[in-house]
Amino acid sequence: MKVFAIIVIYNGMQNSWIQKCFDSVINSTIAVQIIAIDNGSDDGSVAFIQENYPDIEFIISQENLGFGKANNVGLRKALDLGGDYFFLLNQDATVDPDTIEKLVQQSKLNPEYGVLSPLHLNGTGDALDYNFSLYITPSHCPHLYSDFVLNRVADRVYECDFVCAAAWLITKESLRIVGGFSPVFYHYGEDDNYVHRLKYHRLKIGVYPKVCIYHDRAQRVGGPLKDKVFNHTKSVLLASSDPAKKQDIAKRIETLSFKIMLRKIFFPGTVLEEMQLEKKVLSKFKEQIEKNNKISVATDEYKFLDINY
Repeated sequence: MKVFAIIVIYNGMQNSWIQKCFDSVINSTIAVQIIAIDNGSDDGSVAFIQENYPDIEFIISQENLGFGKANNVGLRKALDLGGDYFFLLNQDATVDPDTIEKLVQQSKLNPEYGVLSPLHLNGTGDALDYNFSLYITPSHCPHLYSDFVLNRVADRVYECDFVCAAAWLITKESLRIVGGFSPVFYHYGEDDNYVHRLKYHRLKIGVYPKVCIYHDRAQRVGGPLKDKVFNHTKSVLLASSDPAKKQDIAKRIETLSFKIMLRKIFFPGTVLEEMQLEKKVLSKFKEQIEKNNKISVATDEYKFLDINY
């Protein structure tokens, strides 16, 4: 059995992220081979890895491929090297020694789960990562929240609607059926879309609460997440790229055009602006979305893992 950790690097020298991340994986209680993909760093990350971690599989990109495509490059390499389990880990996260081993054990016991996640704590480990805490509310992850409060967390996997890909254990079967990340999503939204496709193919995503990662995301610099246009664009792409909805994108654009025309006449305002943005996004990405949706439901194996797409 071969287990690989796929770690995408982008300017990871901040707060010694690379060293902390790599060392935590190297100290795992199970043999884990690291594949790192540098996404065009300019802060010395490449030289640091080459000097201090010469034995890992290191792929250097001259440009920022985005989160999904860079992970796909690593997943393709891990498959070619005979991988059976694939642990995606953010550069700003660390694992306990037994985290990966126990996730693999649970995956073997629960083959219906294509993706398993540990608990996500903050960087200091004194609280749940805030975003993760939203993923395990009762409406999204039945029983886990109340089990925490009542101090009776079971030694089992809890099914949930979604967990971000900061720490995913993906099975080979999931890669075979669902594939890698869709190229429609450059950065942010790729994991949401993957979960849509996972569920379409009748696989599950779950949390195993007996192990954890420490996610130092509070120390990140910058980011587009508070940008209104960015978030609306992401939501449009996600809604249109869910294979279960079987949407006709051309028809959707046509309907929007008609509604926009009517609103310009009768109801101008903010809603009109959002509809115009939705039409713009769908028109710009129409061919990519249609290709994504066609490939997502196909029976081809290991889709989206061709690094030349």
